[in-house]
Formats: sequence, structure tokens, C-alpha cells
Amino acid sequence: MKSDFLTYQAQTSPYPLGMEVSHASGSYIYDTQNKAYLDFVAGVSATPLGHGHPKVVHAIKEQVDQYMHVMVYGEYAQKAPVELTKLLAKHLPPSLSKTYLTNSGTEAIEGALKLAKRATGRSEIISAINAYHGNTMGSMSVMGYEDRKQAFRPLLPDVRFIHFNNENDIQHITTKTAGVILETIQGGAGFIQPENGYLEKVKKRCEEVGALLILDEIQPGIGRTGKLFGFENYNCTPDIVVMGKGLGGGMPIGAFTASTKLMDLLQTNPKLGHITTFGGHPVIAAAALATLKEVTESQLMAQALEKEQLFRKLLVHPLIEEVRGKGLMLALMTPSADITNSVILGCHNEGLVLFWLLFEPKAVRITPPLTISNDEIIKGCGIIIDVLNKIQQKT
Repeated sequence: MKSDFLTYQAQTSPYPLGMEVSHASGSYIYDTQNKAYLDFVAGVSATPLGHGHPKVVHAIKEQVDQYMHVMVYGEYAQKAPVELTKLLAKHLPPSLSKTYLTNSGTEAIEGALKLAKRATGRSEIISAINAYHGNTMGSMSVMGYEDRKQAFRPLLPDVRFIHFNNENDIQHITTKTAGVILETIQGGAGFIQPENGYLEKVKKRCEEVGALLILDEIQPGIGRTGKLFGFENYNCTPDIVVMGKGLGGGMPIGAFTASTKLMDLLQTNPKLGHITTFGGHPVIAAAALATLKEVTESQLMAQALEKEQLFRKLLVHPLIEEVRGKGLMLALMTPSADITNSVILGCHNEGLVLFWLLFEPKAVRITPPLTISNDEIIKGCGIIIDVLNKIQQKT
């Protein structure tokens, strides 16, 4: 299978990990030799309830038995997407009341950018240096990392960049600005949290000049930070919130939510202002609805903060400089990229799945399922410490 994988399936890097997957259950992924790998990555934050959660699987099977795709997005009323968007509205602030469902996070970013331009009649978008919002052309245009963009220029015009957490840069938001797009917690940059009321100050500036604030919750959202959405930790409600990854419970989804007044702008001038065939797919929506219900009705969000403290207690080592992030969105920082590579690859050999971050080479991603047990955390952290001890002995 690995040979065919490399031959026929396009790759994203020269050296993929290439694990041959047999099955997955709970917090574990199993290869074709039946070796178990404890999953500290959760499909890059995409499986908050772990692998094969019975409520998600049941919802998918039940919906498949009823119907799958029947009509392009936005034409027919279908129970699963209707109930999903209704439940999102219930758990969001009143100003975030209407949701557009898409196929992925990056597509939702595209829709949010279009909505900001449509609502304001302006063209300028402001993003953050080292921001990551996806890889389609619009999303890439607001990516704050030039090395990954240069080969694909020209991209969208009128995009400016500010430094995350730099209050002086907030003044670059002006009456020319349609929207400011920020990750609530910067992901690819190294799980950097907003400080000193930064998001509140950005929102205030947006209100002063008539710009819209878009917050990207694709990674922090769906309970990972101890709240359903990361922005709830920072006393800031965006004009548009974007979500994806964990919302689908392991199925592909994206969404952006705003006020009814804003979202209705996509209906006219022009009509069909943002369209997609498979957005709001009933099977995907059923999985998302089951996921959202479980996250909001259980103790998983509160437990995420308790589990964070367990990680912080266990991940103490001379080669660990810092543990960044909040809840179960954590980044272990080592002294060098070489050590980080050795940790990730060494732990993989020992049956623990870790991963990299996009722009911070010294970071080790730790984003396990919210359902991970304390015993599994203890086991995985033990593997990390053992691998670090071996690395330390060699240096």
C-alpha cells in the first residue's frame, strides 16, 4: 500500500510519514501490522471525540440510510444542517446568528473575506504576520508567511499585515479596511495567545473605522480551549467567526457565522454571492451535529483545562523550554528544529503520534482528542520524556 500511496497519490512533502493505516478507535490508530499508536494530534485537531465515536458513527449511518446529497447548498431544507446551524446559534453570542456551511475551513475563510468586502464596499484586508488561514488563493493571500506564497503570486491585492499582539500596529486598521482577519490563537506561528486585551482592542478599532473583525476558530474551536470557541476566553466577539476541523468530528466541514443582516447580503447583488454544491452535506452535517451535541452536553470542555494542567505537570525536562497554548491546544517548545524533529520521529517509532507546526520549527504539536484519558496522557508524556532522555544522552 505504501508503494502505491507514493506512486499514485499526490504528496504534500518529499518525506511523508507513510504509516499504513488499518483502523482507528478511541485515542489509537493501528497500522497494518496491528501496531497501536497513541494519537496526540487528533487528525490535526479534527477529531475532538477521538476515532470512531459511537454517537458520530451512528449519526452518519442513520443519515446515509435516509438520503445523501439531494440538492446544491441553500435550496432544500434538510434536517441535519438545519439542526446544526440552529444549535450553533444557541451556543454563540446573539450577534452571531446565521451560519453558512462549507466543505472545509479554507473555503469558509474565502466566504468570510467575500462577506467583509460585500458588507463594507471596501477592498483592503488586514491579516497578521505568520498567520495561517488555509491554502486556496484567497486564504493564501492572507497567510503571513511569504516563503510559502511566493511561488503562487500574484495573489489578492490590497492585503496588509500587522504583528499579532502589537498594539501600535492596530492603527493600520483604517476607513479603507474591509476586514481584519486573525486567528484567535495563532496556530502555525506556535500557538500564540492574544495578550493584554489585544483582541478587544482590535475589535474596538474595527468599530471605530467601520471594518469587520473575522476570527479564525478553525483550530481553537469546538471545545479545545475549555470554551466552545476560543474567543470566549478573551472577551471579544467577532463580526464573523470561521470554524472547521473539529466541528465535523472527523468528517470534512467548514462554516462561517455572522449576523442575519450580514449573511443575507450574500443573497443579492449579486444573487448566489457564495455558492457550493456539497456545503451542508447532510451526512457531514449529521456527524457535526452529533459532535457538537456531545461537546456541549458533556464535561469535555471543563476537562480540557484539567488535562492541560496534567500535561504541564508531566512535560518537564531540560530540553523542554516552554509549553505554549491553552486547554488541549498545546505546543511543546524545544531548543532547536533538530531536537523537535528527533522528538516527533522518535515518539512515532515508540507508538506515539506527534506532529509539527507550519511556521515554528521548534514546536511539537500536542492536540489530542478531548476524550483522551488521564492514563493515556500519562502514558504518552512518559514516551516523550523517555525520547528526550535519549536525545539528551546523545548531545
